[in-house]
Amino acid sequence: MLAAERYEKIVQLVNERGSIRVTELSELCRVAEETIRRDLDRLEAAGRLRRSHGGAVSIKEQPPVQAEVPYAKREIQNSEEKRRIAEEAIVRIEPNDRILLDASTTAWYMARSLPDIPLTVLTNSIKVAMELAAKEKIDVISIGGLLAQRSLSFVGPLAERVLDDYYVDKLFFSCKGVHPERGVSESSELQARVKQKMIERADRTILLADSSKFGVQAFTHVAEWDQIDAVVTDRNLSSDMRGRLEGRRLSLTLV
Repeated sequence: MLAAERYEKIVQLVNERGSIRVTELSELCRVAEETIRRDLDRLEAAGRLRRSHGGAVSIKEQPPVQAEVPYAKREIQNSEEKRRIAEEAIVRIEPNDRILLDASTTAWYMARSLPDIPLTVLTNSIKVAMELAAKEKIDVISIGGLLAQRSLSFVGPLAERVLDDYYVDKLFFSCKGVHPERGVSESSELQARVKQKMIERADRTILLADSSKFGVQAFTHVAEWDQIDAVVTDRNLSSDMRGRLEGRRLSLTLV
């Protein structure tokens, strides 16, 4: 590959992905990392991208990074759809299951409606843990870590290390963005990392997302589609999006 061709390929990759690391560019272009670093310096000088620590980012107009929405606000957004999704999710729980619930408001709706049956529930959500505290047959394991105040959840390296100690039957989680090609994403890197770890520890992964999140690409990647076993969403999902998801090997339920 000529240098000029490599430059064009690098710019194309950066613009398609938004950002990319030197190590990945080195593999894709089949040249040394030092060569890629020099290429990025030249491309930045030419105004075609911007260097970042360990890689490069696109200078094309990107959607603004989404700040984490405060819990009280999320609680009332699309609340009816979230309740229906939560009720459908509960149908998938059996006595003596070991389950993981994230810090989403949909998971909180699940906790509110869960029957008091023998279960083990791991969660990084203060709200979910408090909701389950009154249910005597449910064992609750709260994952500690750094408190994310807006979402009332625990994140960070400690939370991730705690998750390493457990395996669960089912994970129920939500997100900020569901893209038909790029998968599941979050507004916060810390939230994304905890959810990635949750996915690793679960035998079955169920994504709970109302239709407003589909077609959205948030800031930080969480999971590819082959890591998701089932999706539960509401009936407002567009026919186009539904068709694109039905072509994948997963269970799609609209409520």
